[in-house]
Amino acid sequence: MYTTLKEVLAKADKYNFTVGSFNTHNLEMLPYMIRAAKDIGSPISIQTSVGTARYIGYGVLASVCKYMADNEGLDIVLHLDHAAKFTDIKEAIENGYSSVMFDGSALPLKENILRTQEVVEFAHKRGVSVEAELGTIGGTEEGIAVAAHEVKYTDPKIAKQFVEATNVDALAVAVGTNHGQYKSKTDINFDLLKEIHETVDIPLVIHGGTGVKEEDIHKCTNYGVRKFNVGTELLVGWTKKAMEKFATTKENASLRNNIVPCNEVVYEIVKHKIGIFLNK
Repeated sequence: MYTTLKEVLAKADKYNFTVGSFNTHNLEMLPYMIRAAKDIGSPISIQTSVGTARYIGYGVLASVCKYMADNEGLDIVLHLDHAAKFTDIKEAIENGYSSVMFDGSALPLKENILRTQEVVEFAHKRGVSVEAELGTIGGTEEGIAVAAHEVKYTDPKIAKQFVEATNVDALAVAVGTNHGQYKSKTDINFDLLKEIHETVDIPLVIHGGTGVKEEDIHKCTNYGVRKFNVGTELLVGWTKKAMEKFATTKENASLRNNIVPCNEVVYEIVKHKIGIFLNK
């Protein structure tokens, strides 16, 4: 079923697992990500940046996800990641996205609350879930860089105030992860994550999931993380295989011969990650 983030996270909370939210960077990846989730038996959140949504087409992405949800018998969410402009959120919702993230983390708290409230009011009236972010997550994503000295961890007391004021469905927290980190692994501040979980009564979200040690994922689940983002690992895996295949192919060979192996790398990564998120 094509569904909302709120619905799948409620199921994850009930059965104590985490939903994988995977960035598709092109349309070719998408069916393989969904089939990996089906083959292991899990809901999946497909997410895109604003840039990817514009490149592929908001409506195209929504149509593919809806079609595959109906035909594969799987709960699928289509989520817009890190949108900072209301116009982008509105376009995504009007073209069929079932979940959006408003990222006002760089704004002063009052402005973040007010603008998040505006998004929540618009989205909830249309049956769409909303994720927000509090604190600042480091690293680089889609060309936006946050230096180490600019990182600000999520304050549990402020998180409680924010959630109560905005009525968001999920909260992305800054607890030590970094966007784009794949050459090394991060150390999550679990004391802080635990405190946030005990203070805030909604599902928590980890961004920069590629940099998280796999042995730490179960601990994240037990501390209320119900959505776990993975993007860079997919991009790196797909690109490495593409470089290998295109370096040796004939120029008149079918593109399918090069693209399918790249998609198969994505399939294996998604299936492996979901296995961990389900505590398998």
